[in-house]
Amino acid sequence: MAVFVNQLGYIPGCEKIAVSTKPCNFQLIRVSDQKSVFDGTTGEKIYDESTREDIYHIDFTPVDEEGEYYILAGNSNKSHNFRISEHVYKDLIVDVSRALYYQRCGIELDEAHAGIYSRPGCHKDEAITLEDFLKKNPDPKKYDMTGGWHDAGDYGRYSTAGAVAVAHILYAFDMFPESFGYGMNIPESGNGIPDILNECAYELRWLLKMQSKDGGVYHKLTGWKHAEFIMPEDDHDQFIIYPVSSLATADFVAIMALASRVYRPFMPEFAEEMFQAAIKSSRWLDTHPYYGFTNPEGSNTGEYGDESDLDERLWASAEMLRADPNNREKYLKILASLSKETTTKADFGWEDVSGFATISVLSDPKHSSGVIESSFKNDLQRAAFKFADNVKASGYQLGLKDDDFVWGSNMVVANRAILFIMAYLVLEGPSKDMFKRATLSHLHYLLGRNPLDVSYITGAGENAYLHPHSRVCAADGIDKPIPGFVSGGPFKTPYDEAAIAAIPKGTPPIKCYLDDEGSYSTNEITIYWNSPLVFILGFIHSNVFRA
Repeated sequence: MAVFVNQLGYIPGCEKIAVSTKPCNFQLIRVSDQKSVFDGTTGEKIYDESTREDIYHIDFTPVDEEGEYYILAGNSNKSHNFRISEHVYKDLIVDVSRALYYQRCGIELDEAHAGIYSRPGCHKDEAITLEDFLKKNPDPKKYDMTGGWHDAGDYGRYSTAGAVAVAHILYAFDMFPESFGYGMNIPESGNGIPDILNECAYELRWLLKMQSKDGGVYHKLTGWKHAEFIMPEDDHDQFIIYPVSSLATADFVAIMALASRVYRPFMPEFAEEMFQAAIKSSRWLDTHPYYGFTNPEGSNTGEYGDESDLDERLWASAEMLRADPNNREKYLKILASLSKETTTKADFGWEDVSGFATISVLSDPKHSSGVIESSFKNDLQRAAFKFADNVKASGYQLGLKDDDFVWGSNMVVANRAILFIMAYLVLEGPSKDMFKRATLSHLHYLLGRNPLDVSYITGAGENAYLHPHSRVCAADGIDKPIPGFVSGGPFKTPYDEAAIAAIPKGTPPIKCYLDDEGSYSTNEITIYWNSPLVFILGFIHSNVFRA
């Protein structure tokens, strides 16, 4: 018998449910005095389709007294300790945000800011174009491409991934500014600008370097192959500027337009630079069709390919509509046309960015026409109720089916929560409370209320995962991983050697996970798996959530 809880805890006034694998009586024990503050019995048997198992809910929603607790089930089965507190996720939002600082490339992470994870600057050598690399040009032109965040467990930097990660955060800041007054202890702290904007500015400055002279945006900056498991300062492979893609260019337009309006009150010159960059790349999009990207033969760094750029162009037009009122009619026309061509507008990942257009339109509807607003709202409603039905059918209150456990399934978990947040904010009626509860249930899953009893965020909970697929965490010689990194999570068809060897065939997708640094298909980290959690936590900490 096992009891699964959110290992950080629960918020007073909200639903509080743990999951038991057996029916039982239970007690909620207060840690400070070891007294029971609530007794109960598990609810009715629930068949959970994702695990193919019967489970039972332990409901202690009435308990709102702040403190540290654990559940004692059947007199001997003890859950992990957790807290009930209004500020139970206060440290988590800082850790998840600060994890991005530890991904910084090109500068020293000094002890004052990075503590035991300090390290020298890395990847300071100049980059060359793919054309010169393939031709083995003995005297290639070299470019300063330093800066930005390492994308994932590797040391590559990717325009699309970077734009998506920053977008989650800037939309959160734009919509829930009251949630982002916390300090992050980064080099820029104390400069009068919110630290979360300081951190995103580091990535945005690098993205500006990825814009070519004619406005097209280079797809990625990586070596020819992934580095071995060495520290970044020891990686001296030649970094290569890969060709322009319309995917990267459209994402660049969107994020620069978004950032220009978010940063204007804080950094007006920087905001204007980004606005002008957005205009330049937008003009490139006007005259260029779809330009995809595939890795050249022999290169094995991340590809981030996509067979369509309609969703990227949709997002770009939505943000340019808000950023460039002088060309309102132009972008309104593009947005109207593309909104008819895109089949969904409710995803927030790197491959489908259409949901960002939905956030842009519905968080400031005065800049669009009523017809367009209704189109986005209707798509949002259809998707939100569809996945809310999944939540109702799931014993773990999770809006995912077997096929959703893809590489980076925890991104799907987090992005479904963003969808529920938007539905809560935009839609009216009795469903609002359902969407709030669904948002929290997805966070509960990430923090340990799942069939593997693991918190998928380093440092968050008594049984947080310990061995991320991260070259830094593997090579730094420090036992504890950097806190705040979100694991990719279960993958229905794991295909790295470590996972294949450890996970039996026929294992339900929700359990196809291995906490091993070699398991890149289930346990890697990326910047855009952290960033949606910043959005979720921003919402939870906002006054909107308290209403």
